[in-house]
Amino acid sequence: MANGGIIGPTNKTSFGKNKVTAKTASTPSAATVGSGTRLINTLVVAGGGAAGMDNSGGGGAGGVVQTNCLSVSGCQALGAVTIGAGGSASSFNACGSPTNPGSNSSLVIGCTTYTATGGGKGGGRTFGSPAAPFQAGPGGSGGGSAPQVPRCAGTGVCGQGFPGGTIGALPAGCQALSGGGGATAAGGDGDVSPGSAPTFVSGPGGAGLDISSTFAGAPVSAVGGGGGAGSNATPTPGDMVQGSTGGTGGGGAGGATSSASGTAGTANTGGGGGGAAARAEGCTSNPRTAGAGGSGIVIIKELNKASGVWSMSEQLE
Repeated sequence: MANGGIIGPTNKTSFGKNKVTAKTASTPSAATVGSGTRLINTLVVAGGGAAGMDNSGGGGAGGVVQTNCLSVSGCQALGAVTIGAGGSASSFNACGSPTNPGSNSSLVIGCTTYTATGGGKGGGRTFGSPAAPFQAGPGGSGGGSAPQVPRCAGTGVCGQGFPGGTIGALPAGCQALSGGGGATAAGGDGDVSPGSAPTFVSGPGGAGLDISSTFAGAPVSAVGGGGGAGSNATPTPGDMVQGSTGGTGGGGAGGATSSASGTAGTANTGGGGGGAAARAEGCTSNPRTAGAGGSGIVIIKELNKASGVWSMSEQLE
């Protein structure tokens, strides 16, 4: 028999010593694998989206693309790496403009390019006369929606992330806000409880991906957390005024109190930015800023793999 009497396929072995290489800046060459490396796992994370500004939803996380057991040859030089920047966020001290989505990240191996899509921007509004709402954007993970029409959440890319949170029908004057989507879960929905003293809910950012075991030794332990929504502007008895938490994996928290700025997504996680708190003042008073998105990262792991069925000659060797 071809396998010298052993039934079953001969599995490819790899002696990469589980070496982990992380890239946090764009470079023409990702890495040169070791002489014994035959299989690698990779992780490509795009830049996170910025949150919206006033009455704002959280920014969506950058898309996360993981590939396992890619075949390489010993001493192979891998191709170019592009690290996506996080979306920039405008300040509200001068009637700022809508914020921005994150940028794509990519890794080239042979003739194939693996690309993660930048995170979607959170919904919100700009001050003016009248105030102009803007819709949450799509991305690797989608941005969270805001209470102004349109209220649609940003959609995520299948296999890379989840949509932002949604907002249903709200009573007049309600300012519930939703979180940005994450790599493993949608952003939390904005909501309001009925009654004479309603509680406004700011949705948390969607959870990211824990990579602490699969890519042990990387500079981050989790990636792709969505940004949390900001707080309500003019609370009445019973209101929840605190901004929501960002998703695990670098999502920024929403502005904790009225007129507070959102927290930026963590660098090299692709985390979405946290939403700025809503407020009633004009655009030049009490300036604050929505959270910017966190930059992306590319990680390569050279596998140690010696399991499976071997041929008789390989066993003798």
